[in-house]
Amino acid sequence: MRRPAFPRPYQHEHGPVRNVNDVVKEQLTVGQKAADWIAAKVGSWEFIIGQSVILTIWALLNVTAWVQHWDPYPFILMNLVLSLQAAYTAPMIMMSQNRQASRDRLEAHNDYEINQTAETEIRAILDNLAAQNIAITEIHAMLENLQPSRID
Repeated sequence: MRRPAFPRPYQHEHGPVRNVNDVVKEQLTVGQKAADWIAAKVGSWEFIIGQSVILTIWALLNVTAWVQHWDPYPFILMNLVLSLQAAYTAPMIMMSQNRQASRDRLEAHNDYEINQTAETEIRAILDNLAAQNIAITEIHAMLENLQPSRID
């Protein structure tokens, strides 16, 4: 009797799956961390509410003259402070967004590699199942040949 040829067990030829978050965290510079922190703070309701409170107090103190007018109406100093704030935070937010875009590209590439690996492993499983089907068919045929013919 001839034994059916079974394929060799599938060998995993890929490295471990990388966590993109860990890879990105390892590559962050101090400037990138600062840009992410600023983008997170400036893009929050706490910042909007806090800034609104400060600007309201600023305007009230300068209009009502409870203290010395350091910035009388039309609040030119306040406009200067807000312009400086916008001039510095906008580029930092853009740096954070650019870094996020590069992180997204890294995630997409990692997903592509995982999909390729999964496709290879699924193909190996399907080949193994096909070989098992052939072996089962041959075993079934051998068992039928061993059985004496039935008389009805």
